[in-house]
Amino acid sequence: METTKIIIGYAIYLPIALVLTYYVSRTLFKNSVVYMNDIFHGREEIANATNTLFKTGFYLLNLGFAFIILEMRLYDNTYQNLIEELSRKIGGFSIYLGIMLFLNLYFFFRGKRKAKLNAKANQFKSSYS
Repeated sequence: METTKIIIGYAIYLPIALVLTYYVSRTLFKNSVVYMNDIFHGREEIANATNTLFKTGFYLLNLGFAFIILEMRLYDNTYQNLIEELSRKIGGFSIYLGIMLFLNLYFFFRGKRKAKLNAKANQFKSSYS
């Protein structure tokens, strides 16, 4: 089998996967600072450190998945088959990124909710002490 089309596929897929991961990560973690500050009651140092750890984990998980699904299987050595394989790879990776985005949002909202509950519990304790 001719490997030229497979190399073309890699040359198209890898930059797209990297740019998508960077864009989603940048958008998510730029906007999540507000939630982190709320969760950690304005302690910016802890909020920023936690946000950076989430970002690092996000990159590792998503880039790892992008590399795991890298293999191109072109049964017919045609450009049509290459485009179809690329669309499956990029579409599947985009769906995975969307799931990871919503999973992170779930954790941010959950953390915010727990922070509010803890604040109410502490307020309740202090008023009856």
